[in-house]
Amino acid sequence: MTTPVPTSIRRLDDPRAPSAIEIVWSDGKAAVYTPRLLRDACPCATCREKRAVTAPPPLLNVLAPEEVAPLEVVGMQPVGQYAYSIEFSDGHSSGIYTLEYLRELA
Repeated sequence: MTTPVPTSIRRLDDPRAPSAIEIVWSDGKAAVYTPRLLRDACPCATCREKRAVTAPPPLLNVLAPEEVAPLEVVGMQPVGQYAYSIEFSDGHSSGIYTLEYLRELA
């Protein structure tokens, strides 16, 4: 059995999921990826380290300006034939999302 690959990728224009990405896979499965899902699952080393920290949250969390605005996917570029680099409206763009990982997130 072969690993499914994307047959189409498009941005959804749904007000309930602004800037969401829909991927239709070669096995027929369609999955919607919200910007928050993708950003929270970023596979870069910095984000993995932040997720591993078990320190209690601060009592008063001060938000940066980019955290107040709705999170959006502003760019998505292929990396070879095995992954995508995704750029977010908060400026983060260092994660490389392999096709296998995107499929897992579906």
